Amino acid sequence: MPPWGFWPLAPIGVALHLLVIREVSRRARGWGSFAFGFGWFGPTCGWMFQLTAPGFPIAIAIFSSYLALAAAYLGGGKRWWLVYPAAFTIAEGIRFCFPFGGVPVASLAISQVAGPLAGLARIGGPLLLSLGTFGAGAVLASLAQRRVWPAAGWLAVLVATAALGAVAPNGTATGTSRVALVQGGGPQGTRAVSDDPEVVYQRHLDADATIVGPVDLVVWPENVIVARTGSFANSSMRDDIARRASQLNAPYAVGITEDLDDKTFINGQVVVQPDGTMPGRYDKVRRVPFGEYMPFRSVLEALPVGAEQVPRDAKAGVGPAVMDVPGIGKVGVVISWEVFFAGRTRDATRNGGTFIVNPTNGASYVGTILQSQQVASSRLRAIETGRWIVQVSPTGFSAFVDPDGNVLQRTAQIEATVLTETVERRTGLTWANRIGDIPWMVLCVALVGLARTPFKRR
Repeated sequence: MPPWGFWPLAPIGVALHLLVIREVSRRARGWGSFAFGFGWFGPTCGWMFQLTAPGFPIAIAIFSSYLALAAAYLGGGKRWWLVYPAAFTIAEGIRFCFPFGGVPVASLAISQVAGPLAGLARIGGPLLLSLGTFGAGAVLASLAQRRVWPAAGWLAVLVATAALGAVAPNGTATGTSRVALVQGGGPQGTRAVSDDPEVVYQRHLDADATIVGPVDLVVWPENVIVARTGSFANSSMRDDIARRASQLNAPYAVGITEDLDDKTFINGQVVVQPDGTMPGRYDKVRRVPFGEYMPFRSVLEALPVGAEQVPRDAKAGVGPAVMDVPGIGKVGVVISWEVFFAGRTRDATRNGGTFIVNPTNGASYVGTILQSQQVASSRLRAIETGRWIVQVSPTGFSAFVDPDGNVLQRTAQIEATVLTETVERRTGLTWANRIGDIPWMVLCVALVGLARTPFKRR
């Protein structure tokens, strides 16, 4: 799992887990899988401690309990090699949507973006890639027990599916656009509630001044422009951005937050033209629980759990995940957290997004755990959608990712810099974007049912 990122360890770890719980009691399988979950999610979700220290162990326990429940379906029957990958893929699928609309971080799928199975995402998204990775573990476990036919069966399926993924449709290039992303730099571990937003804004103005044209679009990160009173449209900051757009003769897509009242705000990405008009806008739909809104606020505010760090709740946006950019057309937008959700980039491509921008803000978290997983998630989304992904952060990581999941440029953390790349505009849908997630969950449920169905020989 990123940031450590050595993909062969995932199927090896899966195989070891399967061998350990293979022939023990139901109770031992459950507790063994619960412990397996703590080993999986504890280190890879360590950033959550900085978000909510009391909630971190609770979240890890919830995620681990999904694996424990999946283990309850395993038994000593001959079809364990079939039920194990399907049942644990169902556990991953549930985590993608529950609780709080899903927490799909540290997923098995993003651990495989550099591996030979990554092309499965082009066919069936993160669920099929998870199923394939669990299946690869079943191959190794079967070989360790000298069970040739289960290993051969899974291996044949994986090879055939990976080959199909390599030639599956991934869109068609219709043109190119020169895109510049701006990373203002600065320290990590900062909070909007306690740090001066003007400093962040000025850092990005200073970095932006180093752009060398011509460019077709300039992208700033998530919420580096804070409109404390009134709206961004009526602020001097809009005039600053319009002036820079006029100098480069190119539109800007900038991340803003606007106060709606003393209890709510909105997080959006706005297109600013050289003449100051704003023809496109997208407001974030998937909000970060405990980061952008506080579930059970009335209860948590009475407890010493740091609820004051989120004094107001973000209002969820509505509408498709695209915005209109003059001279380019429709551009997909997934803001920060949303890049972990396959449904958001699927929505962007289904609504005509020719490439996808992912403005984000990881400055609240010290270290590289979340930031490197977000780059891996952008790689996964690029493969799924057949689109370029432009990820831009105020303090890193910012990156360009091509439709095959290759990272062409990536910034370091903290540095102030500008990256420029020629990005393809693409049309067409991959099979993953046409099909969605539900058929793969149905397939896994069917495999579990088949494996648990007794068959009598005449």
